[in-house]
Amino acid sequence: MTTGAANRPAGDPAGTPAPTSGAWGVLGGTFDPIHFAHLAIAEQTRESLGLTGVLFVPAGVPPHKLGQQITPVAHRTAMVELAIGDNPAFSLSRIEADRPGPSYSVDTVERLLADPPRPWDPTAGLVLILSMEALLGLETWREPERLLRSCRLAVVPRRGYPVRARSWVSQHFAGLEDRVIELDGPDLGHSASSIRERVAAGRSIRYLVPPAVEAYILGHGLYRPGT
Repeated sequence: MTTGAANRPAGDPAGTPAPTSGAWGVLGGTFDPIHFAHLAIAEQTRESLGLTGVLFVPAGVPPHKLGQQITPVAHRTAMVELAIGDNPAFSLSRIEADRPGPSYSVDTVERLLADPPRPWDPTAGLVLILSMEALLGLETWREPERLLRSCRLAVVPRRGYPVRARSWVSQHFAGLEDRVIELDGPDLGHSASSIRERVAAGRSIRYLVPPAVEAYILGHGLYRPGT
């Protein structure tokens, strides 16, 4: 993939090299539950950057949510499988779900690089997809500079966070600005927490999650009071 203006991802500042064609994207998260915004972010990033595919990586024990009530990973993983089943460019990775203890992105990325998905161009690397909100917390992550050196970051906007990603990285991780790609969207505005709240209140989540995920949530009684 060239880095000329005609081929540059929308919103990516001039001069930021795009990932090598053949790279895989990695979208991690609690996915409690997975929803259409996750899927739209993954698909737009895949298309914009020419990624081979996107790995969805449900966190087993999210380190930033220790002590919080989290839906068992078996349910969260099952919902991801249902949500991505109709897109051949999407794959599920259980690398964190099957690992005991908290999962850290830097460890996950390095494990994926050591045992990469297929098909794989070993020179292409990985692109970690995250929101602007998540990027602003990067300093609290385990060994963030090591993570930036291990993979590229594709940053999508988040409503209420009008910060430029490369400017923020320049201030906090000077010299690693070229590890960040800024994308224009999508910014669909809904969140997993609002979906859980709607289910708890007996309200519809149709058009917020894929139909198969909605059926799974209702069939297993997830997010109801007392469950």
